[in-house]
Amino acid sequence: MAQMIIANRLSDGIVVFLGAEERWVESIRDGLIIEDDAEQQRTLATAKTHEAKCLVVDPNLIEVVVDESGPRPTAIREAIRAFGPTV
Repeated sequence: MAQMIIANRLSDGIVVFLGAEERWVESIRDGLIIEDDAEQQRTLATAKTHEAKCLVVDPNLIEVVVDESGPRPTAIREAIRAFGPTV
């Protein structure tokens, strides 16, 4: 299953995704999609080191599906975090 790393940036609380070159990005489209289980765990460990350095809080793996519009979280909670509140 495809997954991504989601967190909140500590400086302003904005939802961010771990992207290429271990950089945090604000758009889910720019986040790194990880399909390999071992790579998911390695990447999460990297995100946890960023948490220890006070760059982000609560980094987690989230399941995503990828279609023509890009990655989309499968869980409603993560979809709201990624795309904003429902109205």
